[in-house]
Amino acid sequence: MASAIQSNREADLERLRKHRKSLSLYRMRLSLFENIREDWRTHCRQLSRQGLWAMAVYRYGRWRYTIRWRWLRMPFSFVYKVLKPVSEVLTGIELPCEVTLGRRFRIDHFGGIVISGDAVFGDDCVIRNGVTVGLKHTGQRGAPVLGDRVDVGAGAKILGAIRIGDDVVIGANAVVLTDVPSNCIAVGVPARVLPRKDAMPALSEELVFAGAETKRGAHAGRI
Repeated sequence: MASAIQSNREADLERLRKHRKSLSLYRMRLSLFENIREDWRTHCRQLSRQGLWAMAVYRYGRWRYTIRWRWLRMPFSFVYKVLKPVSEVLTGIELPCEVTLGRRFRIDHFGGIVISGDAVFGDDCVIRNGVTVGLKHTGQRGAPVLGDRVDVGAGAKILGAIRIGDDVVIGANAVVLTDVPSNCIAVGVPARVLPRKDAMPALSEELVFAGAETKRGAHAGRI
């Protein structure tokens, strides 16, 4: 029974992944500049936002796949392979073009961000510095699928072949290893899943604890 449930869960996750990827392929047909223009608006029209730089390189990497002829695509691929490591060094954001992103994806703060090429994001998602979205074990395929309007706090880790529903908040420094239903908050290590209406006190405690740890570390550094 347990194996059948796990098999059905994996099949549902794969169907959702394929659906998100098909939407992403449709959006790839938009011009490179239309996508970047939307990213510009999403990042508050601020050229200084490193998240915008990473998104521009990502959009360029995706756009080059619309060139069907391999020999014609090769020089554009070479440019991408040069731009990607430069972008990673300057921004600290590892965002390969194989990632499936929805519309209006926003990177609020830069540095220490790692996203697996198998990861899938819905529309209007937000991530921050120190976030990892990827594989649970090295060499084992299966990355998270995030729904729409997912807000990921700084330092959070979302790992493995799991599904994060719509309108979910992932608390700062949370480690999420299991599915999170829609309209919930995940906080703690390992993450506890709470309905949003009941989760605000717990989330406040997590934020207070994180702030206390930060102050303690700063004080120790001065000593």
